[in-house]
Amino acid sequence: MDIVPAQAIEDSLKQCMDPEVPLNIVEMGLIYGIDVTQNNDVNIKMTMTTQGCPLHETLVADATRFSKKVPGVNNVN
Repeated sequence: MDIVPAQAIEDSLKQCMDPEVPLNIVEMGLIYGIDVTQNNDVNIKMTMTTQGCPLHETLVADATRFSKKVPGVNNVN
């Protein structure tokens, strides 16, 4: 099994837009790291725009959804 490239995940995350700002979460600098394991589980280290961000759950759900669009991705954390 080929390991999914982290760049493919990042490219997909560029479709994930912040609901309040017309920028994607990658351009905003919210993604600090993407780790893909041997079995193609993806761990994303990210932050929110503000502490206590009211859209935290929405941003996490969107990041998960766009990551899973990459062929071969299993679980996303």
